[in-house]
Amino acid sequence: MKIVVLNGSPKGDISVTMQYINYIQKKFNQHELKIINISQRINQIERDKETFHSIISDIKSSDGVMWAFPLYVFTIHSNYQRFIELIFERNVEDAFKEKYTSILATSIHFYDHTAINYMNSICDDLNMNYFDYFSLHMYDLEKEDIRKNLLKFVQNYFDAIENKVITIKNYNPVKYSPISYIPKIEHNKIDVLNKKIIIVADSLENINLKNMINKFRSLFSKSIELVNLQDIDMKGSCLGCLKCGYNYECVYSGKDDYINFYNRKLKTANIIIFAGTIKYRHLSSTWKRFLDRGFFNTHTPSLSNKQVGFIISGALNQIPNLRQILEAYTQWQRSNLVGFITDEYDTSIEIDKQLHAFACKLIKLSIVNYSKPSTFLGVAGMKIFRDEIWGSIRFPFVADHKAYKALNVYDFAQKKYKSRIINSILILLCKFPSIRKEIYSNRMKDSIIEPLKKILENETV
Repeated sequence: MKIVVLNGSPKGDISVTMQYINYIQKKFNQHELKIINISQRINQIERDKETFHSIISDIKSSDGVMWAFPLYVFTIHSNYQRFIELIFERNVEDAFKEKYTSILATSIHFYDHTAINYMNSICDDLNMNYFDYFSLHMYDLEKEDIRKNLLKFVQNYFDAIENKVITIKNYNPVKYSPISYIPKIEHNKIDVLNKKIIIVADSLENINLKNMINKFRSLFSKSIELVNLQDIDMKGSCLGCLKCGYNYECVYSGKDDYINFYNRKLKTANIIIFAGTIKYRHLSSTWKRFLDRGFFNTHTPSLSNKQVGFIISGALNQIPNLRQILEAYTQWQRSNLVGFITDEYDTSIEIDKQLHAFACKLIKLSIVNYSKPSTFLGVAGMKIFRDEIWGSIRFPFVADHKAYKALNVYDFAQKKYKSRIINSILILLCKFPSIRKEIYSNRMKDSIIEPLKKILENETV
């Protein structure tokens, strides 16, 4: 069989992901795995139609397509996403129709599920026969049990192609018919006080997005800065070179405007609004390139204590995976997510009211410096980074290690000596049946809330 492997790493053949593909090819040499370096060659693929159509021809003639990629900022690399946009923009979806497809992803398991969900949904939109995914830690190839499991996955994938097994679609098509939003209500101006507000948008070609942004800006007592990503000089996308790991110095430093903009505008703002249009279940690849380039801060939060909101044109309520990505991004940054405003309402008046309430809330929360606690999205994600930076990837990410020590990210359970001593004593005591019965039957409920009651007793009215 001929399997086309679409490589999503900007590092091409020397990526971690491709070492797994090389292992698969070595073990299944009776099949041809044709590797196409999509992310590394995206400029040529987009510019040269002959190159693009050659890739599409390979896909048409294949028995299956494997999407193989590393994780980049909650999903796939921006260049890979741009290739997906090209598929739809150039109307070549039929080349993918009913092709048996699978996903191989590499990461440290930080939001690998959102990347897989995104790619699964794209496969469903392309009417492919989606088989399954296999998500690997970047160094899992060193583990014999995982190598064996990987081979089982690949064999099952090949068997599915040969036997034409019936696959299940996990995502319904997105149905989006927005109203033409035209502002209707005049509101009193909101006092900005000393708060610096910035809006960053991927494009103003979408009329609904443009009108929502203009309406939002008109609500304030002074002019609010709007930055179009099209106007920021970004020479390229993240290269995955890890030069930033030592001291946050990017390979693009001094070569374009991105880092200067990020440091001078975003880091100094009190309120940040990210505005964009959904394209094929995600914000645009332009937005993704902007987010990927933010990796010059590596795994260290760089937008802490800011109020963040999103103004989005598109069917966000039908794409919960994208919403979770944006929520998780904000929590990981240690910012406060104020909310999402979309053009999914039935009338312009409803959107007007939402934008006004949104603006008022942003200012109020910024004044009191409010930030709600992280949920699982922020807590669990940071624990993965904590453990990885402490352990296997402390080098090359030296800058993260220094920052994590300063930010007290290294809050390992084994450092909580008081809890460890108490737990050891109680576990020992509970080996005696009578004591165990007394604790579990009569004292457990009260003992759980005892520390909290002490706080309440000490508080004054």
